[in-house]
Amino acid sequence: MRLLRYSINVTLDGCCDHRAIPADEDLHRHAIENLDQADALLFGRVTYEMMKAAFRPPVRAVARPDWMEPFARTIDAAKKYVVSSTLDRVDWNAEVVRRDLGKAVQQLKRESGKGLLMGGVKLPLALAELGLIDEYEFVVQPRLAGDGPTLFAGLSKRVDLRLVSRLEFGSGAVAMRYEPRR
Repeated sequence: MRLLRYSINVTLDGCCDHRAIPADEDLHRHAIENLDQADALLFGRVTYEMMKAAFRPPVRAVARPDWMEPFARTIDAAKKYVVSSTLDRVDWNAEVVRRDLGKAVQQLKRESGKGLLMGGVKLPLALAELGLIDEYEFVVQPRLAGDGPTLFAGLSKRVDLRLVSRLEFGSGAVAMRYEPRR
């Protein structure tokens, strides 16, 4: 059975907009380590389209630093599942998940392999509601954004978590991994 891991960058004031969070080499190296623990990625439509625009070759809207290339290659090669009711088809080594979300994700988790890795905002909210996330990682950035999307807005029930690891980066960011208390 594969674990479903959720990882997101967030500012100290709770903003999870990627434009509010500086990219650096250590964070990208850490993201590759997370990708190496999964056989597939689980995205909502918005996250899929954002990542595809940024990392699918040969598309490159702006030049990126050389240290970002290993992450780009890793995410490009990864199998992707995209939860969407609006996309008719996807590419970039992806397939659309349309059926009942809970059943579809339970089926993906039942498959053998290293795990599933998820990012984003709306899809994790839905899967937290269903109790399907096995591990949460919050990479807290030493920054106040002042506005932007926040995590788990509208969650109907509390999810109690237990800290299982902590990693500090030279930038002052801290990655904290939690498992749900069950």
